[in-house]
Amino acid sequence: MLILIGLLAGIIGGMGIGGGTILIPSLLFLTSIDQKMAQSVNLLASIPMTIFALIFHIKNKNVEYKVILPIVSLGIIGALLGSKISSNLNSDFLRRMFGVFLFIMGVYEIKKGLNKKDTTPK
Repeated sequence: MLILIGLLAGIIGGMGIGGGTILIPSLLFLTSIDQKMAQSVNLLASIPMTIFALIFHIKNKNVEYKVILPIVSLGIIGALLGSKISSNLNSDFLRRMFGVFLFIMGVYEIKKGLNKKDTTPK
């Protein structure tokens, strides 16, 4: 089961969608680890997946370099703050927050898909 979870997380992560959207819920539902541990596993697993996906995207010229520095520099600050905050929160609360986040993103994507106009020639 872990092999399948890793494969799906890698495919989704390589597409730039975020492997954690598959990895974290899968680890929570199919293993006995808690939310904080699932998030930690996701962060560690994302490193090699991200490196290989990035190499591919750089070769295909799919990287906008001018936006990297501000995103990375502020992302580091955000990661430090988020890690500090999550270490002080209950795993059940984090799990609910993650569920709400996924729900909101799902509703947004469905709404965006429904509002998309058909651009195929007739």
